[in-house]
Amino acid sequence: MTLKIAKLAWAVAAGLCLSLPAAASELVMFERAGCGWCARFNAEIATIYSRTDEGRALPLRRVDLGQPLPADLAGIDPGAFTPTFVVVDQGREIGRIRGYPGDAFFFGLLGRIMNATSGAPTRS
Repeated sequence: MTLKIAKLAWAVAAGLCLSLPAAASELVMFERAGCGWCARFNAEIATIYSRTDEGRALPLRRVDLGQPLPADLAGIDPGAFTPTFVVVDQGREIGRIRGYPGDAFFFGLLGRIMNATSGAPTRS
């Protein structure tokens, strides 16, 4: 009887995991080797980003423009300047930040995009 209950519990848990939506929103950073503003972003933001509210809502995904674009981003124009940050939700562009304007402006601009699209809180 215990084996039946364990199998049933496993089946229910597996079903719940499969029915949960995947995290669809992300912040895509288009970058190039030798980009000074990318290096500045890395020094000021990259090490803490995943621990911020923004980072938890929009995980950072890096895309090297020296490589072919991933197939799931084929409809997204990376632009000419690096870094370019694009908020993507289910393969669709929601908003973008061209360049890296410094930490305070970066979080402010990202917060505006988040508020305009999802109602997520901005940094205070």
